[in-house]
Amino acid sequence: MKTSRKILLSMGSIGAAASIAGLGTFATFTDSESASLTVDSGTVNIALGASGADNRMSVAADGMVPGDTAQRRVKLTNPTGADQQNLASIALTTAATTSSLLDTDATDGLQMKIEKCGGLLGWRESASAPYTYTCDQLSAGDNAGTRTSVVAERAIVGSGIAMSNMAALTVGSTDDMVVTVRLPSSAGNSFQGLSSTVQFTFTATQRAATAQ
Repeated sequence: MKTSRKILLSMGSIGAAASIAGLGTFATFTDSESASLTVDSGTVNIALGASGADNRMSVAADGMVPGDTAQRRVKLTNPTGADQQNLASIALTTAATTSSLLDTDATDGLQMKIEKCGGLLGWRESASAPYTYTCDQLSAGDNAGTRTSVVAERAIVGSGIAMSNMAALTVGSTDDMVVTVRLPSSAGNSFQGLSSTVQFTFTATQRAATAQ
């Protein structure tokens, strides 16, 4: 008899727990609405002019002696496009892929500067190499255009060189520039018979972030 009571009491406890658990189950009303957001990223792009009259950088400057200069034209464009963005800045890095004292000596080695022409006619190129450029305002040969500095004269090799007065910060604009390389008159006999190849890399940085 004692054993029977214990079993019945235990079963009674289990039944009571099951009844309490059932009290927590009930139905609820719900409603949902959805919206989709499409996000497209913009494009940062600058383009060099095609090799030729718009880009003379591939034309070698041979046989330079102290005091000589070499000029090369190059156009840089911020192209138009649906997602093309304005820029905050454009920087230039110049590095010697073939190096010599011409590029490692920052004082007596090659110096460079970059200019733009503010004349209505822009840069007028000589008929043949070695190329030279004049900045014309109203007519060919008047040389009345304003030269604007993009990079002040400095040693030819450098990293992250800031470029000023750049129109290409704005989508659809082009900078028509002339690079002038000079071998200083102070370059001594140790500079004879050398060769350097300098690569020009233009880097565009996106505009400041805004709310979209």
